[in-house]
Amino acid sequence: MTTVETVLREMRWWDIAPVLELEHDLFPEDAWSAGMFWSELAHARGPQATRRYVVAETADGRLVGYAGLAAAGDLADVQTIAAARDQWGTGLGARLLTDLLRAATAFECAEVLLEVRVDNTRAQKLYERFGFEPIGFRRGYYQPGNVDALVMRLTDPAQARTESSESNG
Repeated sequence: MTTVETVLREMRWWDIAPVLELEHDLFPEDAWSAGMFWSELAHARGPQATRRYVVAETADGRLVGYAGLAAAGDLADVQTIAAARDQWGTGLGARLLTDLLRAATAFECAEVLLEVRVDNTRAQKLYERFGFEPIGFRRGYYQPGNVDALVMRLTDPAQARTESSESNG
């Protein structure tokens, strides 16, 4: 594990190619397509924005993580969150999730939902640290591998135990 200084910034269209490289490395069976990212980014800017997508970038321009959130009414859904393997254990996932929860608060969402693979205990532990609680399963959600998803919910993202609140308390 290498701790590298990263900066979070808004994801833009020119980030799709490096995001896809990371996506295919981390999620080879069920990676998103370029079209899926284009569609999400189409809703991420302007006064009617309903999405927040960020990337984590090193000083030398290497993309080492990304995350996305969709909002509808008072409900937000974590669409994706990923950190490069060499960033696991550095706190990058917590930083990305903190950014999404701040966006959920800005979108005035009362709850945040997410799906996580039942075999991804690393991610589940991260979400639990932030106050997400399991509420059910979606059988065969991740295709083509037919892997179940654990559905988790966070009520009141404005009060979540975020990365910054953990480091200050």
